[in-house]
Amino acid sequence: MKLAILFGGQSYEHEISIVSATTLKEKLCDFELTFIFCDQDHTLYLIDPTQMKAQTFSSGNYAKAPVLTLQQGGFVRKKRFGSETLTMPVLNVIHGGDGEDGTIAGLLDFYKIPYIGPRREASVFSFDKRYTKYLAEALGVKVLNYEILHKEGSREVTMSYPFIVKPSRLGSSIGVSVVKNAEALDYALDVAFEFDESVIVEPFIEGVKEYNLAGFSAKGVMHYSIVEEPQKSDFLDFDKKYLDFSRSATVHEADLDERSVTALRHNFKTLYDGLFKGALIRCDFFIIEGEVYLNEINPIPGSMANYLFKDFVSAITMLLEDLPSFNRIHVNYQYIHTISAAKGK
Repeated sequence: MKLAILFGGQSYEHEISIVSATTLKEKLCDFELTFIFCDQDHTLYLIDPTQMKAQTFSSGNYAKAPVLTLQQGGFVRKKRFGSETLTMPVLNVIHGGDGEDGTIAGLLDFYKIPYIGPRREASVFSFDKRYTKYLAEALGVKVLNYEILHKEGSREVTMSYPFIVKPSRLGSSIGVSVVKNAEALDYALDVAFEFDESVIVEPFIEGVKEYNLAGFSAKGVMHYSIVEEPQKSDFLDFDKKYLDFSRSATVHEADLDERSVTALRHNFKTLYDGLFKGALIRCDFFIIEGEVYLNEINPIPGSMANYLFKDFVSAITMLLEDLPSFNRIHVNYQYIHTISAAKGK
């Protein structure tokens, strides 16, 4: 089965996307893979699978690869005589901006290229942590108390210390700080505002239990990964998450009772249904005093959270077999013809 891995993008998580793509080369070796790299200037390159290694990108050697353009139904490679159209579904592993903010989704929709990944609406609600909160609250999924600050606005935080400050539209713990006293607040905000115009402030709860659950829907059936309890100290910082993106070995399942697993799955399905079809996502939840709270939605999780699935190849295959169809509108110009006829033209 053919599949194109689309990675890179203009994002603070550009390098992490490269790590995800190289990891998936190993995990999806049963597929006939094509690798399409989007550089920071939005030029698309067809990368030879043998060149899928970090040095190809850090050295700039990727620029020697064939350049691709887009047309209806696929990517186009110019050749000496004519051109070749690459027609195959795409797995979007561009993390952060471009990949998760809806840009790539809109582009692929526009050119009617089938893809695994969040659609535009899902991207809007999951990329911006503010909108994720609004979505969860509207659906009855619990979230921690939060405050929103803007770069040009007040820096007053009313909740008690300690709390976490994080950019609204960024992942991988970039720009995130645990603030334990008033003296550390301004610095934490300065760091976060380097990456975004707004930030989310949430309480930092010592020893809180966090659980990761991935899943997707195919042919009307929800498929869940195992539930993982990440091992961490205060919070998962950038370096730990960066290494996390290259994971390929299946992790150990969390030691949870059936009631808790059912509750996690229920909340996951509530968030997924009607919005994320065609995507494999991961939700990070807290369990506090027996209650489930959403932390974040990861619409394009690192390495597609392959390590959480007992059979990742089957998961991708099932997704490919049930991707959302494109709504093709037939324009017949009947309205214009009617006006012209009425005017006698």
